[in-house]
Amino acid sequence: MPNSEIAHLRLQQQHIAGPKPLAPAQVVAWLGAVQAQDYPAALWAVGLRTQDATEGAVERALADRLIVRTWPMRGTLHLVAAADVRWMLALLTPRVLASHAGRLRKRFEFTEAEMARCRDCCIAALEGGRHLSRDALYRELEAQDIPTDRQRGYHILWQLSQEGLLCLGPRQGKQQTIFLLDEWAPAAPPLAREQALAELARRYFRSHGPATLADFAWWSGLTTTDARAALELAKPQLIAAAWEGQTYWLSPEATPAPERSPTVHLLPVWDEYLVAYRDRSAVLRPEHARLPGAGNGIASPALVLDGVMVGTWNRALNRGALELTPRPFAAMNEAERYAFGSAAKRYAAFRGLPVARATHQ
Repeated sequence: MPNSEIAHLRLQQQHIAGPKPLAPAQVVAWLGAVQAQDYPAALWAVGLRTQDATEGAVERALADRLIVRTWPMRGTLHLVAAADVRWMLALLTPRVLASHAGRLRKRFEFTEAEMARCRDCCIAALEGGRHLSRDALYRELEAQDIPTDRQRGYHILWQLSQEGLLCLGPRQGKQQTIFLLDEWAPAAPPLAREQALAELARRYFRSHGPATLADFAWWSGLTTTDARAALELAKPQLIAAAWEGQTYWLSPEATPAPERSPTVHLLPVWDEYLVAYRDRSAVLRPEHARLPGAGNGIASPALVLDGVMVGTWNRALNRGALELTPRPFAAMNEAERYAFGSAAKRYAAFRGLPVARATHQ
């Protein structure tokens, strides 16, 4: 299984290439989780994988409570399907919270008594279907003599969301609203730990494969022991492939279907196509990952050509129109520049804006 085949299979299984689901919630459920600390980028990550999606359609899925934004794994914000949020939090957040408890006590002087007061304050402020912006919730905490400066407010929200008390709702202006999770997301039956491990592994390798055990452990935040146990439980629904001494796992239904060359995809920052793998060398050459501005493939929007990250791109809004500029690692030929223009039009359609210019480097 050469790198080119790995890249094309990942493009297809992540629905970046090939047929796409009709609904944003289907995309999120398929992937298991979509990294979402950058909110506009997360909207595009879902839209990129959805047929004829617009930014408004993805936000409606959040407003309709089909998708939830919270901290389900690695202590990082993600979008998850509402039906999955509780079992994922129960499986993945206890280890994160335990690993950070000492640091939070030392840096922010959090105590169990104060966290109990935080819970009570949030419940009183939000119960009955009410919602608040982040700043408004901080004011409620401050009114109870709970300091929120020096990032204390963020870490209170971070902690209580991972405990399953709070979640983020739709935007209100430039801030997202905060709800009680039990009032926002519909109740769902819990999964036993083995069921949850098996489901997480099945979901990951089906949507992100070909991928290795190390990739899965990185993405999920599970210990290697738990990740291996999860993979063992999911193996009956997966197949294995070997390449350069590594064992890759994927869905038996996955078949490579390379796109017409050249094809360009404009990926957002922190996209699953790159961030979901510990080893990104199949789609990003190591010498390119170290280049200034490349962000190791995850901290900059990725310009992907025929499945390989070949540069970055940026956008600017000028008088209501988008200016999109590629930043390739090497010069693009005429056909590749045309492919960039096609990808730029798709991104602009998602945003509902005209393209003022798609400049070439």
